[in-house]
Amino acid sequence: MKTIKLLFCVVLTTTLLTSCYSERIVDDYVEPAALSLNQLLSSYELWYVDINATKGHGETPFLQKAFTISFINGVVYANNNIVGIGNSGDGFGIDIGVYDAYEMILDVTHDLDGFETFDIFQVNSTRIELYNPNNDTSYFLEGYQRNEFDYDFVFYDNIHYFLQEYEAWEKTYTSEFGAINEFDNENYLQFLPGGNDSTFKSSQDETGINPDYIFWDYTGIYGVGDVSGDAYLKTLTLDYDFLDNEYFELSVIDDETIELFHPRSETVYQFKGRGYIQYLKTADGKKRSNVLKDKKRKFRKHKVDNPRENTRVK
Repeated sequence: MKTIKLLFCVVLTTTLLTSCYSERIVDDYVEPAALSLNQLLSSYELWYVDINATKGHGETPFLQKAFTISFINGVVYANNNIVGIGNSGDGFGIDIGVYDAYEMILDVTHDLDGFETFDIFQVNSTRIELYNPNNDTSYFLEGYQRNEFDYDFVFYDNIHYFLQEYEAWEKTYTSEFGAINEFDNENYLQFLPGGNDSTFKSSQDETGINPDYIFWDYTGIYGVGDVSGDAYLKTLTLDYDFLDNEYFELSVIDDETIELFHPRSETVYQFKGRGYIQYLKTADGKKRSNVLKDKKRKFRKHKVDNPRENTRVK
């Protein structure tokens, strides 16, 4: 009997001590403090604007133009151009305005577009939602550090914007091999931003002239497509009503040179960009609002379809 009582006392004492110990852990636990909005915005060096995830029918111009946004000590930086992405501003892009972050509200004053305010929601540890109550539209941003961000993927996934960032593309090389064909006569190409985002122009003017003086004698539509299994090779289709479609394999040699392989004739062409268009400011710091308003990122089909009537000026 004494043995049973002694065992009962030991069990009871152990239970009470364990209970007290567990209670002390609960009392001492401190829940981690939530990040402030400033801390959240600065927790990633780059915020990729996932334009295809946008919800709503409105548009916030500076977000619609940007590939990435960064928030650094009250200054907003953006990569608005594909040309030079990853190198411009050490990967941050250019200074486009200022911001103020408080509670879960973000106020941005853009150098050209003016003031915008957003309600911020943290979707998960790497993703935030910027809701603009003035146009009832949400943009979704994905956070990255510069050393882990795939600038090359963004470049090749947005080749049509790269084509639009020069006033003209001048033919600088035609291979000696390959069959003679009608495209041999085309010396300039232009890919226009804005509108339906699929308009190109071509010219047979002599090479070496200022882009401002090129006579564009044909207007049509174009499409850029992917090549299965090769992320760095694209297709380019130019719709000519009198030639049918001209199809090319498109390779990027550098930030101002492209190569077009014409499978039908087996001819290789190279074009060099003339008249670089920097969205927001030119090299001398002057603002280009007339160009900036035309640039707009949006969901895009990677093919030419529903060709409209095109006319070559005689």
